[in-house]
Amino acid sequence: MQAAPVRATAIPSVTDALRAVESLLMSGGQRTARRNAWTSVLEDRRRAKDRVEALRVFEEGMATRTS
Repeated sequence: MQAAPVRATAIPSVTDALRAVESLLMSGGQRTARRNAWTSVLEDRRRAKDRVEALRVFEEGMATRTS
């Protein structure tokens, strides 16, 4: 007796499902604008995190310098 063939189709992620719905509801330009805006938000968050870390390092350096 042979085993049934196994299909290796990936289950779509939530992100994939949201992108599919987005593509049905919005024109291409709106999708691009929304993705660009989200990319900008993520980049701003990264820069803010980097600023906080740089300030922490700077303050630690100043504290050891005055001690």
